[in-house]
Amino acid sequence: MDTNQLDFNLLVTLDTLLAERNVTHAARRLNMSQPALSTRLARLRDIFDDPLLIPTQRGMVPTQKAMELQPQLHDALEAVRRAVAADSAFDPSRAKGTIRVAATDYTQSALLLPLLRTLRQEAPGLRIAWHSLDLTALYGQMERGAVDLAINRPQTAPEHLRMRTLARTGHPDVKGRIDLDLFCSLDHVIVSPEGGGFAGPTDTVLEAMGRSRHVALSAPGFLVVPMIVASSDMIAVVPARIVREARERLQVFDPPIGVPGFELAMLWHDRTTTHPVQRWVRERFVMLLEET
Repeated sequence: MDTNQLDFNLLVTLDTLLAERNVTHAARRLNMSQPALSTRLARLRDIFDDPLLIPTQRGMVPTQKAMELQPQLHDALEAVRRAVAADSAFDPSRAKGTIRVAATDYTQSALLLPLLRTLRQEAPGLRIAWHSLDLTALYGQMERGAVDLAINRPQTAPEHLRMRTLARTGHPDVKGRIDLDLFCSLDHVIVSPEGGGFAGPTDTVLEAMGRSRHVALSAPGFLVVPMIVASSDMIAVVPARIVREARERLQVFDPPIGVPGFELAMLWHDRTTTHPVQRWVRERFVMLLEET
């Protein structure tokens, strides 16, 4: 193999193709057209004298040679990026790229919208791609670069991912009083991200008191809950951030029991730990939450 034919762009292209295993997805990540990417792939196949990636009905699969090459190639490119970053100060205003964040609907509404507003001011060249959180696929998504960050409860985070606790979310604002008897007698809506659950932390507290409530509806996400409550006689216990934009349509009360909060954590893969853009976004995320 004539290594003189290789350049950095070709190696980055190969690294991305091996991670994505899909020409369309790889072209999108590299911000180039599919024909241009196909031309690069053809050059790589000639240089390595190997197909590298073989088309299938569900994308592409790497050859044995490509699989052996992938970890060494990725580590080498990361070393180059770290070396370059160490010699230059990071300027967010000049940064370009896409940050892919996986989160629940609640996190997207409560945390990612403020982050987006901040990035538009401080790093206008960065784009945010929101993805639905799929814990079963998260590690693989991060390993191949399909997701950069994830926001989730630390107790359910996949192993082998880096994690930093972000915030503890408590119960709604105090806007009135509702006694325990009335609270237990009304129909409730709860959120069950996994689907079909009819009990949560509030029910654990009630059970310890010898009480119970009637959960009439289980919803898959938080964002639909204010609309349900506003158009029915049901009530719900939700984080305060959820009702900030819906106060005109809702009565907001402090629950008659102490409802435990929950922690959120930011998750990322080792492959992006030292990347200057990724590192800046993570730190800005933490600073933003401390300000709100």
